[in-house]
Amino acid sequence: MKKTPVFSTLLLLLYISANGQKKNQDFRLEIRKVSSAINIDGIGDDAAWKDTDVAKDFHMVLPMDTDPANEQTEIRMAYDEKSFYLLATFYHSGSAKYTVESLRRDFSFGKNDNFLLFLDPFNNQTTGFSFGSNAYGAQWDGTMFNGSNIDLNWDSKWVSASTHDEEKWVFEMAVPFKSIRYEEGVKEWGINFSRLDLKSSEKSSWTPVPRQFPTSSMAYNGTLVWDEAPPKPRLNFSVIPYVLGEVTQNKANNEEPEYNPKIGGDIKFSLTPSLNLDVTVNPDFSQVEVDRQITNLDRFELFFPERRQFFLENGDLFANFGYPTIRPFFSRRIGLGVPIQAGARISGNINDSWRVGLMDIQTGSIDETGLPSQNFGVLSLQKKVFSRSSIGLMLINKQSFNYLNESDSLRTIYPEYNRNLGIEYNLASSNNLWNGKAFVLKSFSPNDDANGITQAAHLEYRNRKWSWRIQEEWVSEDYSAEVGFVPRTGYVNFNGYLGHLFFPKNGKIVSHGPTLNSQFYFTQNFRRTDNLNYLVYQLDFRNRSSFEFFVSDDYVELLFPFDPTQLGKQELETGTKHQWNAFGGTFSSKPQSLFTYGFDTRFGGYFAGGNRTSISTDLGYRFQPYLSLNASLNYNHIKLPAPWNTNEFWLIGSEVDITFTNKLFFATLFQYNEQSGNFNLNSRFQWRYAPASDLFLVYTNNQIIDPFMPRDWSLTLKFTYWFNK
Repeated sequence: MKKTPVFSTLLLLLYISANGQKKNQDFRLEIRKVSSAINIDGIGDDAAWKDTDVAKDFHMVLPMDTDPANEQTEIRMAYDEKSFYLLATFYHSGSAKYTVESLRRDFSFGKNDNFLLFLDPFNNQTTGFSFGSNAYGAQWDGTMFNGSNIDLNWDSKWVSASTHDEEKWVFEMAVPFKSIRYEEGVKEWGINFSRLDLKSSEKSSWTPVPRQFPTSSMAYNGTLVWDEAPPKPRLNFSVIPYVLGEVTQNKANNEEPEYNPKIGGDIKFSLTPSLNLDVTVNPDFSQVEVDRQITNLDRFELFFPERRQFFLENGDLFANFGYPTIRPFFSRRIGLGVPIQAGARISGNINDSWRVGLMDIQTGSIDETGLPSQNFGVLSLQKKVFSRSSIGLMLINKQSFNYLNESDSLRTIYPEYNRNLGIEYNLASSNNLWNGKAFVLKSFSPNDDANGITQAAHLEYRNRKWSWRIQEEWVSEDYSAEVGFVPRTGYVNFNGYLGHLFFPKNGKIVSHGPTLNSQFYFTQNFRRTDNLNYLVYQLDFRNRSSFEFFVSDDYVELLFPFDPTQLGKQELETGTKHQWNAFGGTFSSKPQSLFTYGFDTRFGGYFAGGNRTSISTDLGYRFQPYLSLNASLNYNHIKLPAPWNTNEFWLIGSEVDITFTNKLFFATLFQYNEQSGNFNLNSRFQWRYAPASDLFLVYTNNQIIDPFMPRDWSLTLKFTYWFNK
């Protein structure tokens, strides 16, 4: 493996990572055991709250982190043998006009007056849990990873309530100890509290957090001090079965409607207080949201995020190895178009230094294509080093067996195995100013042209005014990750950015400044094939609206034939060279308004000396907290020489989201894509009749517009229930 300046710099920065101390270790909140009952009603008048310590005197994070918070907040905590409790009171100096998007769980952070708790039971400043609520009581919960990221796809059993009046809003919650993972006997946990008040455009935190970081940055946590160690973790065993009935019809093939009943479910078992076993049998993902359509003008494969629940909990252990365009494991490669028969996963913390993820999934075969049965095995290990950094190891094995016939052609299409082995180092300094990554991956396959290697690294620095990043990547032509997302191979890439912010002392603008971005692609022989350079100037306003303007310079030498319209017309030849300039802007309105809007524009050149104009708009209106309406429009006008000539693409979408209560939801998504000639409808009704237990009714319909013909539709009724011991 070749040595790079980034690798050398990362080695030098090991000293920074090794010698830092916890920044806010003097912020300590005592939590004591109570003997009297606490009723979760959002009022907080129980006698048990009177003798608790109070976390107050919050610090402003936004718009500027140099002042105390203007809006006053008080937090109290207590516990008993079964649960820990939190009471939060949020006073406001202005009018009692609250901003919420809806009553839907796991709301959008920036569009709601909200409170969030960040909990680090292992005190490792890397992993943990987050709980919270918006001002109308919609719950928020997720697992924390990478020191600040939150996976909102994690759901757990807990209860909460909120009330509000002219002076304040109040949030009260109880979280059973068996709903989280923690180490027995530990009496100090990392903790922090965050409040967003949109009336005053103020984000605040109990401990001081620099404005360039999210309040979820665990490097800036305080300490929750227990008067005695939390209760010994008990056996946690859950069974989550489902039953469903589904009617589907493929009209494109003139098939009759089919009724498909299905039974399956998941089992969760705590192997240790912090390590969980998940088993799924005959899983179903019919209630998962459909992908948002896009106008595809890209030369490489597009990325669509994973939305299936089984793959998401503790997903960072499996999905975050490498970079977004060099992922050795991408779970969407599993189970799309082929049935998943069963799967099992062990994930979590072994102790405060080690994390493990072990996954095994078995899929069935497809007679029509000759696809054999396949097994997917993944092992991920993480070892904490120094204050917040880690070393990771990943092994992925895709194994095919029980081929329908033993022909060489079938084994060429579906190789017997594809394996990846990788190691990476993640740098995170104690003050969060420095972060970086360095990794190497090796693929193994029975095909000689799929046994390659990839290596990459970056180093990034961010303080209040300055930010910069340098990154390099090398992916060999014969590197293969069949269970990953690696849209491009056979290249060397150097990229980075340099940005600066200015802070006016007063006025409507809170910060503004330029960022210069640059990336260059080369062949493995260092012949330039692509480069993109663009300068962005961004303005952030005190009311939380934002605007940015960019100018860019693009150069592309095609490595394979490419149709610039993606309509199946004539292709530009391999080796042809193209250069153009472009400019554009993006605006997002303030989230406090009932009517919100934004736009994204791009004007300039395109392939073959052509021109491309792209305009996108998003409009939203809410009748809070029950109804949210959203519409989006994307228009592309591409002017090229013959035979492509002039082409126009419209992409239109609208969404209706109704939250009758915080347990009863209905959402409908309409999408029309002129480029693909497809119209689709997805409607989903959800009733959370008990904690983590749901009834779903889902309808989907796809149509081809020109010529008009129905493609397929389905109607699914699904019932799940969480049995918990």
